[in-house]
Amino acid sequence: MTKTSVDRILFGAAYYDEYMPAGADRIETDMRMMESAGINVIRIAESTWSTCEPQPGVFDFNHVDHALDAAARHGIAVIVGTPTYAVPAWLVRLHPDVLAVTPNGPGKYGPRQIMDIVNPAYRFYGERVIRRLIEHVASHPAVIGYQVDNETKYYDSVSPEIQALFVKYLREKFHDDLDQLNAHFGLDYWSNRVDAWEDFPDVTNSINQSLRGEFDRFRRAQVAEFLAWQTGIVREYAREDQFVTQNFDFEWRGYSYGIQPAVDHFKASAAVDITGVDIYHPTEDDLTGKEIAFGGDMTRSTKNGANYLVLETEAQGQHGWVPFPGQLRLQAYSHLASGADMVEYWHWHSIHNSFETYWKGLLSHDMEPNPTYEEAGVFGREVARPEVGERLVHLRKRNKVAIMVSNEALSALDWSRVETGFPDGVGVNYNDIVRRVYDALFELNVECDFLPVDAPGERLAQYAMIVTPALYCAPEETIARLRGFVAGGGHLVSTMRSFVTDDEVTVWHDRAPHGLTDVFGMTYNQFTRPKGRVGVAFADDAALAGTPDAQAEALIELLKVGVLGGGADVAGSAVGSVAGDAGGVGVGAGAGDVETAGISDDSGAAGSSGVDAAAVTDSGAGLAIAADSVTEVLARYGHYAWESYAAVTRHAFGKGSAEWIGTLLDADTMRAVMREAVEHAGVEGAGAALAGKVVVRQGVNSAGETVTYLLNYSAESVTFASPVAGSVVVAPQVIGHDGLIDEAASASLAVRPGLPVAAGDELTIPRWNLIVIVG
Repeated sequence: MTKTSVDRILFGAAYYDEYMPAGADRIETDMRMMESAGINVIRIAESTWSTCEPQPGVFDFNHVDHALDAAARHGIAVIVGTPTYAVPAWLVRLHPDVLAVTPNGPGKYGPRQIMDIVNPAYRFYGERVIRRLIEHVASHPAVIGYQVDNETKYYDSVSPEIQALFVKYLREKFHDDLDQLNAHFGLDYWSNRVDAWEDFPDVTNSINQSLRGEFDRFRRAQVAEFLAWQTGIVREYAREDQFVTQNFDFEWRGYSYGIQPAVDHFKASAAVDITGVDIYHPTEDDLTGKEIAFGGDMTRSTKNGANYLVLETEAQGQHGWVPFPGQLRLQAYSHLASGADMVEYWHWHSIHNSFETYWKGLLSHDMEPNPTYEEAGVFGREVARPEVGERLVHLRKRNKVAIMVSNEALSALDWSRVETGFPDGVGVNYNDIVRRVYDALFELNVECDFLPVDAPGERLAQYAMIVTPALYCAPEETIARLRGFVAGGGHLVSTMRSFVTDDEVTVWHDRAPHGLTDVFGMTYNQFTRPKGRVGVAFADDAALAGTPDAQAEALIELLKVGVLGGGADVAGSAVGSVAGDAGGVGVGAGAGDVETAGISDDSGAAGSSGVDAAAVTDSGAGLAIAADSVTEVLARYGHYAWESYAAVTRHAFGKGSAEWIGTLLDADTMRAVMREAVEHAGVEGAGAALAGKVVVRQGVNSAGETVTYLLNYSAESVTFASPVAGSVVVAPQVIGHDGLIDEAASASLAVRPGLPVAAGDELTIPRWNLIVIVG
């Protein structure tokens, strides 16, 4: 082990000796069962502060020692968690203010994750228990690493402490200049102006999203600082061969869904050596692999492609998630297919008391072997074989498509909802749009990474195509980098509600999209709700010809292209000089020049394109597209009132191109648009021809070999031509109802380990199964 990498695929479960029924000492039984199943790691201690410190300053690590010593006897490694995400009753009695005050009022003791992470008393006692625990365990040979806290967030705290720190932060940011703060956030509206720092109001009920968004950003920064603080303490005791991680999670909709509102994963993960994650997802008939891939792709991207640890995922999970035969093995390999070097279940045995009694672990309440445990053993023993595990560990991706995401946009669109513009919870939110784009790419077998809004230009340049779904807030620096990305030859795809405000949620007051009208070759200044009555009609002579007409699902932006300042349409005059795309509208004569092509971002005047500056100003309906540009209208709105406006456009700029999707398209239509966009960007993937049949995930292993995962997330067997050549490292296995391999049925399968495969060879994958080819 090293600080930034594990030495093998880790497979395990969270283990709680503290939670065993009274009088039940079965740790040797458990460890033998784990060893038999190929489990080589457990996580302990992260939620047991009151057991480790039953009274202030009184420490009892008997359960910790019991688990460490037993694990060591069986060759099982241990990750020790700092036990700070659930506070003991004595701490709340001594310092009631450790409980977070939220918009719902003062906190009440009982649940986990109810504390104010900036509270001084919480920090004091938290530091003490961390130091005592890590000092106690650091030298134990079984300990390979540490998890700081657990699924850390700011828990919607609006406590006096965090608000006081926020005001201090604002004073530093604005150099004690309240006039600057008021102007910056537009606080004159509804008499929200602040003219004395001592009058600064409680922000809980603020109606100003610039101020609210800044508070959210500040609270996310406290999460990053909190994790860095804990990591710093742990590193004082940790050995050189021990890593520090944290299990980040996602927006929760009964399962892991989208970008986490309360944590900036990119910034917070900087504190740890290896990013960890918790990924929970539907199973049974609802298993698609999308949540596994989304969570993995996001987590891998926090450190620009580094491998990560799945610290929690479900075994049996909640009601309705007991995996069908074959699914647990398929799920485990799916995590590896995204670049995970560890798969760990929450948790080993189902709990006999309290809140998560029915979030079931590998073992049920009787703690006897069951089909889920047995199938875990199929995976564990298989991946432990050197000819399998050593060729699958440390998978690296070389993706050419990325999605840019933003916590600021997420927060802003929760307040100014896409459908209504108000914080009423109506309609789709930011993560719905992100997932609509991501899911379309997943279904097309187009793998992608995620980018933060502050990604440098050289990181953007790694990709052929970048998508910005609803990137509502974007700083000038991001806009400039995306502009450079397109000019340098990239393909930018942006959806409705992108580039509307700066990163402090002040709406830009020039033409939309801000700073990019010449890049996209269009503008808009009106938008409305489709109310289920507005269609999207694809042009018969453009790139998406043949795509079935669809319905606009959310807000429609009324896109204007190829119109002069006075309102005269100039479609047809010298069309096609740059891109030569059918269906384009505009004027043109020469090759596109990055500096002069299009509209000036400041005044709307053209550069040296030959168009009179006076004719390009925004008077009335119009935008003039520069003399050397072509805007292709891929789709228009199918409603008599809006039929003159474009719904989807594409425009050549510099060496690249930019595409705008002016509404939320349904899943099938979004997939069709993304398919054509990927092709236009020149992105070719091994799995493109298999989209809709099997999921294809690919990467390169430590030996430089290409590893291809072929994943069948369906109840039917699928047969197809292999997209790659190589040898089979993981073959399909038929899992019986007892969770064990049906040896006779598996032996009858044509694809077996070691089978050489040529591209084009016919392969068959049974239901809920997979093949991994390395070559």
